[in-house]
Amino acid sequence: MRLDVIVPTYNRASLLSRTLESLLEADRPTGLEVGVLVVDNRSTDNTRPLVESFMARFEGRLQYLYEPQPGRSHALNAGIAASRSDLIGMVDDDEQVDRSWLRTIATAFDDESTDFIGGPYLPVWGGERPLWVGRSYGAVIGWAECGDSIQQYGPSCTAMLMGGNAVVRRFILDRVGPYSVDLGRTPGGRLLSCEDEDMFARLLAIGARGFYRPDLIIHHYVSPERLTKRYFRRWCFWRGVSQGTMDRRRPAHVPYLLGVPRYMVGAAVRGAIETVRSLFGRSDPARTFKNELAWWDLTGFVYGKHFYGLDRLLSDLAARARTAFRWEDQPATGARR
Repeated sequence: MRLDVIVPTYNRASLLSRTLESLLEADRPTGLEVGVLVVDNRSTDNTRPLVESFMARFEGRLQYLYEPQPGRSHALNAGIAASRSDLIGMVDDDEQVDRSWLRTIATAFDDESTDFIGGPYLPVWGGERPLWVGRSYGAVIGWAECGDSIQQYGPSCTAMLMGGNAVVRRFILDRVGPYSVDLGRTPGGRLLSCEDEDMFARLLAIGARGFYRPDLIIHHYVSPERLTKRYFRRWCFWRGVSQGTMDRRRPAHVPYLLGVPRYMVGAAVRGAIETVRSLFGRSDPARTFKNELAWWDLTGFVYGKHFYGLDRLLSDLAARARTAFRWEDQPATGARR
C-alpha cells in the first residue's frame, strides 16, 4: 500500500516543522510506502524554504504544492487531486502524529473492508488551561477523545471523522467528491467550519465503512490565542452558521422546532435554567460557560439557515446599484467617446 499524508498550511512554519519532524520520527511499518504532501495555502512566511529544508531528510518522499485559492478545503482538495496513492491521510499544520500513527494505519487497512479511519486529538497546551475550559466544547480547540475501544462510525458511535486526523481510501474519496469549499474557514476570514461534518455525512451516505481508532493518535497544539472566551464564542457562533448553512442542503433526521433542531433549542433552554439556578449556589465555571455557548450555537444556526448569504446578496445588489447611479450621474459630454 502507498499512503500520502496531506498537510494543508498557512503561515505556521514554526509549527509545521514540528509536524514534519513527527512524521519523520514515526515508526514506518514494512509494506506501507509513505509520502508527504505539504499544500501551502498562500503563506507569506518562510513556509516554502522550510519545506525545502526537509526534502533531503525525506529522501524524495516530501512534496511542496502551492494552492492560491484561500481556504483549508481548497488546500485539501488540491492535495487529494495531486495524489495518486491508495490511501490519503490528512493532518493539520499545528499537529504532531504519534510515533505509532503509521503502524496503526497499516494495521487498520490490512482489512480490505475498512474504507476510512479517524482517531483522538490530544491537546498540547500552549498556555495555562483556564478553569472554564471543559470537555463539552473541546472541538473548539481540537480536543477530541471517544473512549479506549475501536468503534465503527454510525448511529451508535458518538465520534466523528475530522480532517485533522483521518485516513481514507482513494477510491472512496473519488466516489464522494471533494471537500465543500463554502463551509471551511479561509485565511483571515470568518470561522466557518463543518466541511469535515459534511464529508463525514457523505461518506456514511454512500455506505463507506469507517472506524474510530483510539490508537490513531495526534497531538494538537492549542495556542494561547484560542484560550479566550472571545475565541470560543466566535467559534461556536460560526460553527452554528456553518451547521445552519449545511442544514439548508441536507436537513438532519431529527425533530425540529421552528426550523431548528429541537435538541439545540433544548440545550440552550436547559443551560439558561441551570445558569439561573447556579446564581443561588456554588457554580462550576466550565458548566456555566458551556451553557452560554449553547446560545451562541443556536444563534449562529438561525443566522446561517435563514440569513447567511442573503446579506452578501443584498450587499452585492447595493454595490451594483451605486455603480449604476454613479454612471447615470456622469455628464453627457463625458459619457462616450
